[in-house]
Amino acid sequence: MMKVRRDDFDVRIEMMPLIDVIFLILTFFLYAMVLMVRVDMVPVPLEHYASGEPAEPAPAAAVVLRTNGTIHVGKTEVSLADLQHHLQGLLDDAPDTTIYLVLEDGQGTVDRGPMLTAVWDRLRRADIDIRLVGRPEDTAP
Repeated sequence: MMKVRRDDFDVRIEMMPLIDVIFLILTFFLYAMVLMVRVDMVPVPLEHYASGEPAEPAPAAAVVLRTNGTIHVGKTEVSLADLQHHLQGLLDDAPDTTIYLVLEDGQGTVDRGPMLTAVWDRLRRADIDIRLVGRPEDTAP
């Protein structure tokens, strides 16, 4: 009589799953090594020129409208009445100073809308060029 089942099994080690796992681990460690190396800047050798001058950053000042209703120029608290004179003093010292108008992020105790329009109006009447600072929108228009 012929047997339908085999009694003894052939023991085999499958190599393909083992190779897949080894390549997966290798890929993980290679990717981890790439992420561990921090590249801030690619070193580029610059040419030296006799007419070259060192670059100097343009001076800037920030007018910050805080959530509590105060106005700061840099780290100095300034009243709305003294803001124009304070900025005019900065512009007299360095005429190429860029003035940035910044609204502090968050909910405040004071409505800053009228304060913003008052600051904007006073500085525009004094011919002080103002640039608004903000964060870009998450979605494109």
